[in-house]
Amino acid sequence: MPDLFADKTPGPTPVAMAASIEQTVIPVSVDDGSRFELLCVYPAGAWRQLLYWLPAMGTPARHYLPLAEALAARGIAVAVHEWRGIGSSNRRAGRRDDWGYRELLAQDLPAAQAAVHMRWPQASCWLGGHSLGGQLGSMYASLDPSGHAGPGLAGLVLVASGAPYWRRFRWGGLIGMAYVLAPWLARLFGYLPGRRIGFGGNEARGVIADWARTGRTGRYAAAGMAQDFERQMAALSLPILALRLHDDWLGPKASLDWLLGKMPRASCSVDVITAQDLDNKVADHFGWMKTPQVVATHIASWLAARDATSAAHDGTAG
Repeated sequence: MPDLFADKTPGPTPVAMAASIEQTVIPVSVDDGSRFELLCVYPAGAWRQLLYWLPAMGTPARHYLPLAEALAARGIAVAVHEWRGIGSSNRRAGRRDDWGYRELLAQDLPAAQAAVHMRWPQASCWLGGHSLGGQLGSMYASLDPSGHAGPGLAGLVLVASGAPYWRRFRWGGLIGMAYVLAPWLARLFGYLPGRRIGFGGNEARGVIADWARTGRTGRYAAAGMAQDFERQMAALSLPILALRLHDDWLGPKASLDWLLGKMPRASCSVDVITAQDLDNKVADHFGWMKTPQVVATHIASWLAARDATSAAHDGTAG
């Protein structure tokens, strides 16, 4: 996905934090030598809800700090993941350094989740994601064989997300061609030169191969993983909030419907954010990130309602 932010400074972008909000960085190390940092923003004092956030393809974690700050101001702690090869990661995609969904789902995310749980064992953890982050979050949640709430997760939050299946897009034929050309280009260069072509970051060949396979077939799989993600996602029984941006051609309704249709047992709430909600700014795939207050309000309100329902069910309300 294109990087619409001009700042290229390494590490977190400074943000003005309210007195009631705190922030920290949690380093994560993976057994294969991969290292990265989680950017965490949380309310001062007591809190109970934590949203673990997965960025869009090629988007550094620091670009979600405005969203994290807006959520923390509404009582929700946020830990922003860093994808392998992006931002604070010590890896960079190249001919000699490759990885795919398997490393992201079976190595990086479990290590990061363990680090967050060690730091805040009391937190009720929700998994959220933007674009590809929402897709990988759905896949990761399905890794729990019980089919309930993912591996220690309370539910999912999807923003501007949806399956990349070419038949679900207005210009599907052209998009389908991209799913053939992108892996070829990645093999030619040793990685997908996303910065050069204006799509995503510099992405590993394996990531592009896994992503393009879903784009061509409409089915989720990860090379090197034996799990049947289609079957496991169909067994998921957990709450999902999906926020669709009205003017988002990269995440149209048909694409989101295809993704949510893979999780028929989940309890889904779908809201559409329009230009009117964003002070007449275009409600598209990336624009909302610069003024994320509306998205933060939707997420915080939905989590508060889920929390109230849970408390009533457990007899702890009031």
